[in-house]
Amino acid sequence: MPKLSETFASRLPNARAGTDKYWDAEIKGLVLFVGKRSKTWYFQKDVGGQTKRILIGRFPIISAQAARQTALGFALEMGRGAGKAAQIGAPTLEAAMEVYLARPKLRSETNKVGMRAQLTLHLKDWMRLPLDEISKAMTVRRHHDMAGSPSAANHVLRSFRAIYNHARRTGDLPECPTMAIEWFEDKPDGRIIENLKHWRKTIDDLPNPIHRVFYELLLFTGLRKTEVFTLKWEQILEDRIHLPMTKNGRSFDLPISQLHHEILAPLRPLSSDWVFPSPKSETGHITRPVRLKYNPHMHRRTFATVAMEAGVLEEIVGRLLNHTPLSITGQRYTRPSLDALRPSMEIACEEILNRINS
Repeated sequence: MPKLSETFASRLPNARAGTDKYWDAEIKGLVLFVGKRSKTWYFQKDVGGQTKRILIGRFPIISAQAARQTALGFALEMGRGAGKAAQIGAPTLEAAMEVYLARPKLRSETNKVGMRAQLTLHLKDWMRLPLDEISKAMTVRRHHDMAGSPSAANHVLRSFRAIYNHARRTGDLPECPTMAIEWFEDKPDGRIIENLKHWRKTIDDLPNPIHRVFYELLLFTGLRKTEVFTLKWEQILEDRIHLPMTKNGRSFDLPISQLHHEILAPLRPLSSDWVFPSPKSETGHITRPVRLKYNPHMHRRTFATVAMEAGVLEEIVGRLLNHTPLSITGQRYTRPSLDALRPSMEIACEEILNRINS
């Protein structure tokens, strides 16, 4: 191991990928992290069975001499037992992500799994970097590199922003580097199923009865596809479908009628657990039904559109879709009962049937 002098540190080339670490030969625990664009001093030592890493600062803003003196000070503190209270440096993206995802009020488990998978896929080379090593230029470049999928680019970097800002609440971090990004314009799909008679024929022609019922239930409830994928029979009650955890982080009860039970009836003998079982799936339920020209979210938008055109108030449609109300009154005070929402559900379903059969 070399002595981390000013000359040695200045001559070190930036890492081609990830982060290179250089430990000092004289001061145990002093380490220089060299990334693609920056060099950062840390002091690291195991305390009580856990590794403590303390940020000293960027090189050359913090000189080698200053870093060595600071590291000696930390070593003395830890030698006296004070190191247990020493401030830890910036967490890695991976560590910050796991802390963020561990929050009890963070949406559903499906949302957590999806966020972890997306960041691991698109930001894999950042995972072991301390958050303060991820620069504005890096976030802008990654966002630009994903320009082929603008929506995904926005989603991934906004997820990173949420994790970073959550870590910033308790750590000494600068403003999130995504502030330099010029976000791609979000263009919502907006398509609905215009011809429900054609939809009916398409669904009837599907060879797999599980897929037929899946698309029928989507259209006549407005539920999200992942909510339907993971339905269990214990959630199908006489007067409602109960979702214990949804995308917005709360439980939800959707009023249903005899029509919904008739839609689900063909699947009752197939499984005592999952409503939409799949023996080939690791989860036990379907995850990729046959693809149609009518994607799953078009069914949700169609349910909402037909309900409004049939005279259901927009606020009530939002309640049936389990959207978070925009107003303070809607968020904190009004809690419509199932019986209050049931007539609107029946109006929407009756209008859908009329358009299918007309």
